[in-house]
Amino acid sequence: LTPTGSTSTKVELRGNVLLLECIAAGLPTPVIRWIKEGGELPANRTFFENFKKTLKIIDVSEADSGNYKCIARNTLGSVHHVISVTVKAAPYWITAPRNLVLSPGEDGTLICRANGNPKPSISWLANGVPIASKIPN
Repeated sequence: LTPTGSTSTKVELRGNVLLLECIAAGLPTPVIRWIKEGGELPANRTFFENFKKTLKIIDVSEADSGNYKCIARNTLGSVHHVISVTVKAAPYWITAPRNLVLSPGEDGTLICRANGNPKPSISWLANGVPIASKIPN
């Protein structure tokens, strides 16, 4: 079974295509099966190529991180390999801040929510100067 050993790791960027490969040899020719441990393969974004030797997941997200198991089986037995997948992401907006126009003395609220992997820190600046905050990120 290729890759060799019982486990390996793979890192992919959010939005990219994840390709996992598992090549098995044997007589009779083994049948390949893929599972995501503790979850389901994403139904509308999962494809198989090369007689299921390649698992392809398009537009990966952090939710696709996890352990993927390739199982090769024939009438004489089975072998498996687990690939631990981590999906990294540059910071992206969940809720982007919007311009706010206020009259003198008027209060306003700016909302900013971002995510990524690793999780980004959020800093607020007014005219290029950091604003001291008592509110955690």
